[in-house]
This record gives sequence, structure tokens and C-alpha cells, in this order.
Amino acid sequence: MSYCTIITTMPEPRKSLHKEYHDKHYGFPIHNDDELFGRLLMEINQAGLSWETILKKEDNFRKAYDRFSIEKVAAYTEKDRQRLLADAGIIRNKLKVNAAIVNAQAIVQLQKEFGSFEKWLQHHHPKTLQEWMKLFKKTFKFTGGEIVNEFLMSIGYLPGAHDKDCEVYPQVLKENPMWKQQEE
Repeated sequence: MSYCTIITTMPEPRKSLHKEYHDKHYGFPIHNDDELFGRLLMEINQAGLSWETILKKEDNFRKAYDRFSIEKVAAYTEKDRQRLLADAGIIRNKLKVNAAIVNAQAIVQLQKEFGSFEKWLQHHHPKTLQEWMKLFKKTFKFTGGEIVNEFLMSIGYLPGAHDKDCEVYPQVLKENPMWKQQEE
């Protein structure tokens, strides 16, 4: 069952929480590097948990990780690691916290080389999911297949975020996601 269909069966307030993300964010291209980093960070933190848990904690993640500022997170110290591991508002997993910092540092390098994280993604598009997985595994920490797939689908690099009969699907198409550009 697709995310589009599952949402319709959810009771409130769960339905509203998911519908906000589904209708306004999922599958839509992101052109801001900090927001791209934030989506990757949230997808990594979702591993082993429900997406609902992450959606409920999104504001806490934004506060804890300096509004997903790549530059600031890349400069985090051991004191920041300890602060994050003590923050009950986010996922307190050492591997995930470390991945956020290391991945921010990797993105800083990609920005130097390509001009932006988005341009790095564009440079490598199109790829199959397996090719993306190899690239992400080589470039980032804590990026398994499901994380890479969901991240790329959620930002419009891979198709499948919405059913073709979903009311949001035409809105996503208007934003010209990368997967659509590949079809043209």
C-alpha cells in the first residue's frame, strides 16, 4: 500500500501530521542545501523507527541541529555530540549523531568542489538506485539502501513518492522533479 493510500486510512491527529508532509514536502524538489541536509539527516534518523516519530520531532531536530546549517553542524565539537546525545527531543543514537556531523563535513567538501550539495546531486543524475547507493555509501555515513531510496524519492530524484492518481501528483510534476526531467 502506498503512502498516499495509507494516509487516507489514518485516524486524526496522525492523519494531519502525515498529510502536511505528504501534501507539501514529499517528492517535491528541494533547492536549499541546508534543507537537503536536513532531509538526509531526518531519513537517517528514521532508520529502525516510524516516519511518524521523525515528523513529530522535526522541530526538535531543527533546533538541536542549528536549523540544519551544514556549516554549523560540520563544526560541531565533542561538546555538541554530548549535547545531542542528551537531547530527549531528538533520536539519541551515537551512530546517527556522528553521521550527521560527518555527513555535514562531507557536504562542505562537496560544496567546495561542486558549488552546492544540490549541484553535486544534479551532477550525478541520472543513476539507478543501486548506483546511487554505491555513491552514497562512498560519500556519507549511515546511508543504507532504504535511506538513500527514501531520501532521493522525497526530494524528487527518484520517482514513486506519489501514486499517479494522487491529488498531489500534478503539483509535484509542476515543480519539474529530476526524475521527470530524465523522462523528457
